[in-house]
Formats: sequence, structure tokens, C-alpha cells
Amino acid sequence: MKLQLPRLPSMKPYYSEGGLVIYHADCREALPQLGIYDLVLTDPPYGVEIDDWDNKAGLNTAIACLPLIRKSATITLLTPGNGNQYKYPEPDWTLAWVIPAAITRGSWGWCWWQPVLAYGNDPYLREGKGGFPDTYICNEASEENGHPCPKPLAVWKWLMKRGAARLTDTVLDPFLGSGTTLRAAKDLGYKATGIEINERYCEIAAKRLSQEVFQW
Repeated sequence: MKLQLPRLPSMKPYYSEGGLVIYHADCREALPQLGIYDLVLTDPPYGVEIDDWDNKAGLNTAIACLPLIRKSATITLLTPGNGNQYKYPEPDWTLAWVIPAAITRGSWGWCWWQPVLAYGNDPYLREGKGGFPDTYICNEASEENGHPCPKPLAVWKWLMKRGAARLTDTVLDPFLGSGTTLRAAKDLGYKATGIEINERYCEIAAKRLSQEVFQW
């Protein structure tokens, strides 16, 4: 099936409210039209077949987009999926979140952790604010929202605060999916932009942003 890409003649947002913006677009077309952000926090497609991306094409596209993504922000935090981390260019560091209750099987048994590739310098060390852990333990299940592979909101809040040391930092997600990055940004008070090629997921993300802010 040939992929139909949304066109961006004027970069009109699909959703925009309170410093949170969603673009229904292909990130390869959208990123050059956007400015520079402080943090890219994203979960690219991998390991599942979701409409516009199949397994191999999605992963290869995400890897090919990395140079463009890195030009879009000072720091990039990217979740490649366990096993795919070795297919990406070498990061400056690897963070992780641990899921003791996970039931995913890998080639070496139960997979209880997920890597996070970090490109760029630790913002807290850079700002002279001291060192913080590079691992997070999470027993929270992901929200069932119609996306085949949503990520836990608690993990995304931790990653966002870990990669953006100042509340004035801006956040970008070029593979928005169901909107967890923007939902975390709303809860924490960051301004953020998301790009998503699938309009159905844009709608899911917009509905999540219409919910009230949770205390955390």
C-alpha cells in the first residue's frame, strides 16, 4: 500500500491550546518547517504493525530520521525497543526504565527493562544542578486508548523532567502516537509540539489533552 502523506502548505495545526500543538503530518516534511526545541522525547515505530508503518519500514524510517530529529533539539531521548538499540547510531548515554511486572518475552526470557537512547549532554549536569539517576522503576500499566503500543504516562513524565531541566524548556515529539508526550507536558507545565502521520491517533491525542490535569 502506498503511503499517503499529509501536505503542509501552511503548517496549520490539527490541535493547538495552552502551548500544546499537534500537527497531522509526516515528520520528514514537518521538521524542517519547525524551529529548534530543547528536548525531543519520542517513541518511534518498531515491533508492531500499525496502519501506515509496517515493522521494518517504520524502524528504518525512524533510524533514517534521526539526523533530522537531532537537528531539531539540543537533547534527544528516544525509546528504540529492546534489541533495536544497536541498530541506531551510538548514543551519548543509555537510560532505562524497569518494569518488574512485565510479561513480554524476549530471546533471553522475560523482558523487564526498556532502553532509552540519550543524545546530547545531561541537562542537570550542564546547568550545574547535580546528578540524577538514569533508571526508573515503573509498575504502572499503559493506558488503553486505541493505540497498539502506548507508553506509561509516569515513565514519560520522568523522561520529560530528566531531559528538560527548566520548566521553560520546549519539547518536541516527531512520532506522537496517542499523545503521551503532550499529555505529560500538559500535566507538568511544559510547552510541547507533536507530529503524527495517522489522523486517528491525532484525534486520540487531542481527546487526551482535553482531560483535566492530574496531580503528580
